[in-house]
Amino acid sequence: MEEMNKVVANENFDWNAFENDLGVYDQPKEQIAEEYDKTLSNVAVGEVVEGTVTAITKREVVVNIGYKSEGIVAVSEFRYNPDLQIGDKVEVYVESVEDKGGQLVLSHKKARQLKSWDRVNEALEKDEIIKGYIKCRTKGGMIVDVFGIEAFLPGSQIDVKPIRDYDMYVDKTMEFKVVKINQEFRNVVVSHKALIEAELEAQKQIIMSKLEKGQILEGTVKNITSYGVFVDLGGVDGLIHITDLSWGRVSHPEEIVALDQKINVVILDFDDAKKRIALGLKQLAPHPWEALSADLKVGDKVKGKVVVMADYGAFVEIAPGVEGLIHVSEMSWSQHLRSAQEFMKVGDEVEAVILTLDREDRKMSLGIKQLTPDPWEDIETRYPVGTRCQAKVRNFTNFGVFVEIEEGIDGLIHISDLSWTKKVKHPGEFTSVGADIEVVVLEIDKDNRRLSLGHKQLEENPWNGFEQQFTLDSVHEAVISEMTDKGAVVALGENVEGFCPARQLTKEDGTMPKAGEKLAFKVIEFSKATKRITLSHVRTYDDARREAAAAEKAEKRAAADATKSTVKKINASVEKTTLGDIAGLAALKSAMEAAEKKAAKAEKEE
Repeated sequence: MEEMNKVVANENFDWNAFENDLGVYDQPKEQIAEEYDKTLSNVAVGEVVEGTVTAITKREVVVNIGYKSEGIVAVSEFRYNPDLQIGDKVEVYVESVEDKGGQLVLSHKKARQLKSWDRVNEALEKDEIIKGYIKCRTKGGMIVDVFGIEAFLPGSQIDVKPIRDYDMYVDKTMEFKVVKINQEFRNVVVSHKALIEAELEAQKQIIMSKLEKGQILEGTVKNITSYGVFVDLGGVDGLIHITDLSWGRVSHPEEIVALDQKINVVILDFDDAKKRIALGLKQLAPHPWEALSADLKVGDKVKGKVVVMADYGAFVEIAPGVEGLIHVSEMSWSQHLRSAQEFMKVGDEVEAVILTLDREDRKMSLGIKQLTPDPWEDIETRYPVGTRCQAKVRNFTNFGVFVEIEEGIDGLIHISDLSWTKKVKHPGEFTSVGADIEVVVLEIDKDNRRLSLGHKQLEENPWNGFEQQFTLDSVHEAVISEMTDKGAVVALGENVEGFCPARQLTKEDGTMPKAGEKLAFKVIEFSKATKRITLSHVRTYDDARREAAAAEKAEKRAAADATKSTVKKINASVEKTTLGDIAGLAALKSAMEAAEKKAAKAEKEE
């Protein structure tokens, strides 16, 4: 300790004279301070100077600019330059020579901004490669710090391949080229893609020159679209169309490949001028039809998955790339027009029977109704003539009603077989679609798969009784139910109608009746075969009048006949008269003349 004191202490130094400035030493303090200041840099607030990084902490970067104290710069201002090291030369802007804590305050950001615009313009002119710090994402791209200026990096200019995760580029420093500057608004657009495009173009030329059809290459799935897959072949892209991904049906390419997946592809075609390369993936595997079992034949049962639906049928994949069509007519024994969607949907697992098989054209037709017995095979035993059963109305025509007894068994009820008594103009008046109706089998047409059915035959023919009830010339009181141009429909009973022609409708007073009026009608025609009863109202009063006139005429004729008989008797008496009777001749002659006049008058009246 004593030895150390001897080294440090100066026994000849007069501390009292130094502290009281007694002039003991030749140089005054002011001169010493002045000479010291000359060794320091002369800095002014607002000046840009160059300094040396002397220390880097988590929050600050210490920079020596040759001033009496070192300056402090926030470390965030150097985010664009993660490679900053102690000893690096940096430009700084003097914010304050001395803050509240006596600290020199510097700004690297302001120093960069003061010179940045010139630097950016120079980089564009010289096509210079510059560094920039990606600060954050923005709409359509990224914001990049270039020389302190916020430049825009479009998403399409980040890389030659599509970018799926923009956030991975935030807080990264990359190299760029300035591609566009708007001097008026001071907007700067930069590109990283431009740096590598030239190099890639050269690579493309080399790759394209070596391409051959049928060549198999390894590539990386670069992008997946609804219509195909883009594959990077090492600097040049090719497209696998969706139809060339698999021998089977593909709804979307994502079912087959994934992004960044390494796959082998075969070159199908390429265009040097347009730089288009058509690739295939399915061509690397044999066609599934070639691998189809040779034992498979018509009539065999197969299982598969419905891959496509149409109104006319369903395509079923029984093996990848091997499909068969089930036509809608082969889905059910029913003859009704129906849509295939009523039977199945995409994704359904179905069993079917092979109906046709063409290995050369790679076509196959299938059926599912063949899995169940044909209902028409034993139709004669199941529904013999005379069978009564329930049926469902399917549709109408003008001539009848089509009904379904069970799935696949249809029949027709002719309009004439709906009712014994009711005049049915259209089947819609009698029943409705979807309704149940009881029928009886009248005839079987197995070849055309059609039954002739009847409904009225369920009851006895009432016309047998009507024939006895409505005899010719019988008179019936009835109500007019409907008036037409040709005449009137007359309700003769609950289930029977007659028709009175217009000329037979006139009432005795010369007027025409109206619907709902009750009159007497005479039956003038009855036809059991055509179920027609013709009536007349005129005849009810006209016939009575004729009968009265005929009776009067007969009475008068009888009187005349009696007079003639008397005259004949007188004439016979005259022939027997003698000359002795001449005395009474005058009186007899007078009586004869009177009788002849009376008879002539009677005849005239008749």
